Order: sequence, then structure tokens, then C-alpha cells
Amino acid sequence: MSVAPVQSSSSCVKDQVSAAEWQARVDLAACYRLVAQHGWDDLIFTHISAKVPGTEDFLINPYGLMFHEITASSLVKVDQSGNKLMDSPYEINPAGYTIHSAVHEVRHDVVCVLHTHTASGVAVSAQRQGILPISQQSLFVLSSLAYHAYEGVALNHEEKARLQADLGENNFLMLHNHGLLTCGPSIADTFLMMFIFQRACDIQVMAQNGGAELIAIEPQILAGAKAMIAGVTKSAQGMGGALAWPALLRKLDKLDPGYKL
Repeated sequence: MSVAPVQSSSSCVKDQVSAAEWQARVDLAACYRLVAQHGWDDLIFTHISAKVPGTEDFLINPYGLMFHEITASSLVKVDQSGNKLMDSPYEINPAGYTIHSAVHEVRHDVVCVLHTHTASGVAVSAQRQGILPISQQSLFVLSSLAYHAYEGVALNHEEKARLQADLGENNFLMLHNHGLLTCGPSIADTFLMMFIFQRACDIQVMAQNGGAELIAIEPQILAGAKAMIAGVTKSAQGMGGALAWPALLRKLDKLDPGYKL
């Protein structure tokens, strides 16, 4: 007999939090569902976090739920030390806490952190050269990309300082032998950045599997792209997530509207 996951009452949680926090919860739950729909989830593992507006606290997935099960009310609110700030029947992934708290602790411009273990992402993370400049998608990634060496499952809090130093002010982080991470000023931008990061990895693996000699994008184009992208990220549209997000939610509302509970 199957057992339904324990869920908090949406009306109960909504009544206990600010309107801004509830909207953040809805958007973050939507992001989890979209990651599942795109096939980037890894059973109950990996994680996405978002800051609670106006605080240094953040929301993260309840450890034990699949991404397609996560709702606005089931997200767990923790402080920078990993302490739960509201009652929840769930704990959080300790490795997830290490990675996400490391970013939120020092990157005050970051609202959302998204981490995946996709096959293509891990495959490219195992390549010494990392992302190759062979696609338009790779240009966006290379404009703000850092790498972090594998240190085992992220349970050692001493790793946080090294992860922070490696990430710096970048928005894309490749965790060698591990996976991908994006961070951005909104949930929408962070999701879009992961879409681009994942697509760049997919293209690279497919191109390498083709066996033909690869054509690298000319260095001057890469340099020009960096300047162009830097200008785009300073505009009102950010990384473009604000344009794509409403369309993604319209699709999600038709296919899987339960995230709002």
C-alpha cells in the first residue's frame, strides 16, 4: 500500500508567513516542479533554495520528497545555521545545507541557488577542460563560470570557505565530478541559467559523441559576448528570467498546478 507524503496545510502555513514569503514559496515550489518536468531531478537528492524576503533565512526542500511532490507549504524554512524556523515533519539534506548556506552566507545579491546532478552535467564536470566554447549556450555560461574541486559528499563545513572562494562573484559553478550549480537575483533567473547550463552540457556531450573535430568559437567573439551579456544582466530584465518565467508558469498551471498548495 502506498503512503502519501505528509504535507503541511497550505492555509495554515500561508496564514503564518508574510505575503512576500508565500510568493517566494510558490515560486520555489514551481521551480522544483519545473526541474522535475525537465528531468533534472535525482530522486530526492539535490536541492534548490531561496531566501525568505527581507531576511537571511532561506527555504529548501523537505528531505524525502520527490521534486514533483513539493508544494509551497511543505518547503522547510531554516536559518544560516540550519535550524528549522517553523514546524515541519521533515529534516533537510545536510549536504544541501552545506552547499546552499555557503552561497547565501556571502552572496547577498543571490536570492536563489539551484544544484543538479544530471547525467550530462556530471559528465562534463568530469572533463578536465569543463565547458568548451562550442555553442551559443556555452558563451552565456563562460561569461560567469567558476569551478570547484570535488572533496567528497559535502558534509564537511570546512569546505564552505573553499566553495565560496571558488564561486566568487560568478553565477555558474561547475562542481567537478559532482554536478552543476547556478545562483541568481531571482528564482526565475536562476532557473533560466540552469536551463542554459544544462543545454550547454547536453550539446557538448552530443558533439563529442559525434566523433568529428569540434569548432571552437573564436576568442574575440567570446570576449565580445562577455561584454554583451554583462550589459544584459544589468538591465531590468536581468538574465531574461522575468520574460520566460510567466510562460513557464502558464505551462505548469496546465500540467501540474499542485505546487501552489
